[in-house]
Amino acid sequence: MESLALTSPPGVKVPSYLASSSSSLFSRSSISNSAKCNLPKALNLGNGTTLPKYFDSSSRLEKPVSTSRANTKLKLFSGTANPALSQEIAWSMGLELGKISIKRFADGEVYVQLKESVRGCDVFLVQPTCTPTNENLMELLILVDACRRASAKKVTAVIPYFGYARADRKTQGRESIAAKLVANLITEAGADRVLACDLHSGQSMGYFDIPVDHVYCQPVILDYLGSKSISSKDLVVVSPDVGGVARARAFAKKLSDAPLAIVDKRRHGHNVAEVMNLIGDVKGKVAVMVDDMIDTAGTIVKGAALLHEEGAREVYACCTHAVFSPPAIERLSSGLLQEVIVTNTLPVAEKNYFPQLTILSVANLLGETIWRVHDDSSVSSIFL
Repeated sequence: MESLALTSPPGVKVPSYLASSSSSLFSRSSISNSAKCNLPKALNLGNGTTLPKYFDSSSRLEKPVSTSRANTKLKLFSGTANPALSQEIAWSMGLELGKISIKRFADGEVYVQLKESVRGCDVFLVQPTCTPTNENLMELLILVDACRRASAKKVTAVIPYFGYARADRKTQGRESIAAKLVANLITEAGADRVLACDLHSGQSMGYFDIPVDHVYCQPVILDYLGSKSISSKDLVVVSPDVGGVARARAFAKKLSDAPLAIVDKRRHGHNVAEVMNLIGDVKGKVAVMVDDMIDTAGTIVKGAALLHEEGAREVYACCTHAVFSPPAIERLSSGLLQEVIVTNTLPVAEKNYFPQLTILSVANLLGETIWRVHDDSSVSSIFL
């Protein structure tokens, strides 16, 4: 059997964009000809995760945690899917992770026991449903059930990566809508609220019969791109498919209102993509491809090849969820991409690191969101 035991070192500072919800680093008024930011030296946590430079520019946590918050009935627990992210969230919030025992029996059954009282508490459970998807999903359901049976006042499932989100509609006859099924399971397990990052499609929020807070991780990537000293006149944001146009348009608007290009993609099967043509001009430009996830990297790499054929000077790939199913690493490290920028909503194994990879932490963003949910404050104002 394996058990989970986590401790929490002192806190990490919250990024500057959270200190003032009305400010935007990439608004048209703040950037004229370039997207350059004067930022201090980047931080390194020593676990392979590179934190963006702005993490050292905020004073939000320079002061001790207030007495009211230190004594709050907020409890934060971690599943086994991404304990490093959970620990970083706890650091940023000035809290310690709750004590919990999670074990696997010989036949694979999951055993969960809370090692401290949560009676009357506002409990947040951090557990992405990543590979192995079904195991981690079942663990999340049991975590929720354990908190509910321990008389927690409220239980919020913090799901940085929501598995089965791609099965959100019927495109052919006799298909299941697994995203709705998973939403029902989480609700029936006893969750009062869900907090998720960059869902594959916004309609997935409607599958839940409980409130859903949708966290956008774009500010973290945008701030990092701002440190690249790329002239705004040279930038073009590219959507890798027609379905991601709205996401890319929102990204381009924040990135100095950069022009938009679209890759016309025809898919012949799951994880199989064929690029047909490009809508827009990328000649001599620095192309930034934006997507919610990279799975086998077929779409991103074929899109990058097309952009180079059309005269793009450099191609960057940005996504929130680094799924990286084989043969993604071989494709991404082939030299077509100048840099692959992802976040740590999913754990990236050290064996999957490659020179072009940059991992940004969303821990402070999630920590601030959790505080706001607990304090009944606005969450959407973070992203304005």
